[in-house]
Amino acid sequence: MNDAQPNPPARRPIRELPDALISQIAAGEVVERPASVVRELVDNALDAGATQVTVRLLAGGVRLISVEDDGCGILPGELPIALKRHATSKIGSLSDLESVGTMGFRGEALAAINSIADCALSSRANGQNHAYLLEGQTGELKPVARTVGTTVEVKELFFSTPARRKFLKTDATELAHCVEAVRRHALARPDVGFAIWHEGKLVEQWRRCGDKNSLPALEQRLADVLGSDFVERSVWVDFSSRNATGASNPAPLVKVWGRAGIPDAARARADQQFCYVNGRFVRDKVITHAARSAYEDVLHGQRQPVYV
Repeated sequence: MNDAQPNPPARRPIRELPDALISQIAAGEVVERPASVVRELVDNALDAGATQVTVRLLAGGVRLISVEDDGCGILPGELPIALKRHATSKIGSLSDLESVGTMGFRGEALAAINSIADCALSSRANGQNHAYLLEGQTGELKPVARTVGTTVEVKELFFSTPARRKFLKTDATELAHCVEAVRRHALARPDVGFAIWHEGKLVEQWRRCGDKNSLPALEQRLADVLGSDFVERSVWVDFSSRNATGASNPAPLVKVWGRAGIPDAARARADQQFCYVNGRFVRDKVITHAARSAYEDVLHGQRQPVYV
């Protein structure tokens, strides 16, 4: 019997990581595939007050992701800052975290994306006579022509991490994930128009329907995105839990509203279950279980309810 003990591993010194490596590690948390980039950029467009968002893709988003909006734009002096880690206009103090009303606030997305792709930002802010283009890799800033708003172009995703790039699926699969990411935004924002182009061809387009809190506008957007059959076979749900103080503070603490499908509208897959909290799409096992439990006496087998 060999009593020899294995040699302990050589001790490695503790050291600070270089910024480039930190950014790529952070990118792994933010960006899993092209759809992750699309989601983050559309979040930014909506936070900028856009009423029209256009997404253009090449090779399922691997070769190119371009997100163009007509939001408030970015001042030229702020463009270089926008690509830095933990740079954001959405929060400025610890107290702001108590009432975050934007889709994003961490200031990590653009910096993370720029570390694993070739990024460019062109933007014209309200009140500015010119737009400016920032090349992410060189930091060069130059004037360009465009209307008020912002365009972010992301080319050659994962070019600096080829091991991650090879794990991506086919262009068709990655495109489907990108379309689904935009579709989730579109369902919650009938006040914004969305268009998706792939290889120069229009894939999906959803026109503005009206105010985001308007029931007719939401109903029209649901019909446009999920089909008129969804609207015809669903009913409105509207529940508010009001503060116990009553008249002194009549605003509801919790408001749950949307459309729930009738039992006959159930599907074999859970592909028409959309839950939003303060406008943000979320997946939560507790909520999903609660919704499924409400239908348990009227659904058979593994049929899945539909709801938004």
